[in-house]
Amino acid sequence: MIRDEQELKVTQERIGYFQQLLMRLRQTARPEEFQAVSGGYRLEIERMQAEVLEYLTFPVILETELAQA
Repeated sequence: MIRDEQELKVTQERIGYFQQLLMRLRQTARPEEFQAVSGGYRLEIERMQAEVLEYLTFPVILETELAQA
């Protein structure tokens, strides 16, 4: 779970890294090799994207109140 802007930034950077990795693998890996490794990267990207969307749709006011509790 993303708790602050720094974690958001790191997660977005990781998403970009995995996307770049998949782009390179598409061009260099054999088809059967690509199928074997791409699924794991895709799931991780989807998991991180869901965390980003959850964080971005959480009101800042409530986030501040939770930090004070």
